[in-house]
Amino acid sequence: MIELTPKVPENPFYDQIGGHPTFVALVQKFYEGVATDPVLAPMYPADDWDGAIRRLTLFLEQYWGGPGTYSEERGHPRLRMRHNPFKVNPDARDRWLAHMRVAVDSIELSPADRDLLWGYLERAAHAMVNTFDE
Repeated sequence: MIELTPKVPENPFYDQIGGHPTFVALVQKFYEGVATDPVLAPMYPADDWDGAIRRLTLFLEQYWGGPGTYSEERGHPRLRMRHNPFKVNPDARDRWLAHMRVAVDSIELSPADRDLLWGYLERAAHAMVNTFDE
């Protein structure tokens, strides 16, 4: 018999690494770096910094097995489409990854969990590159 309802893992990664508080800490640390970055900071609306923090937190939580709030509020993530208005070149990608590396290291995950999370973030960052212009 074919199972039509997807099975939710017994212990999704979201819960395994500490749930909401872990993702809040990760994203807060990430945006501390972004706020001082001369290339990345201008990509974020100055009057919606908290909104950007909230959206990334919700997205990552949902991706890793947490609540589906992101999709409930914003629909399908469509990451490439949402990033298309911005010039995401290799320099911007590398800066994003550098700030995210600091954030990932700050939440003190097990090596296996850190590698799993980092692998996804690295692939996602590479997929967002939409220009090679300086």
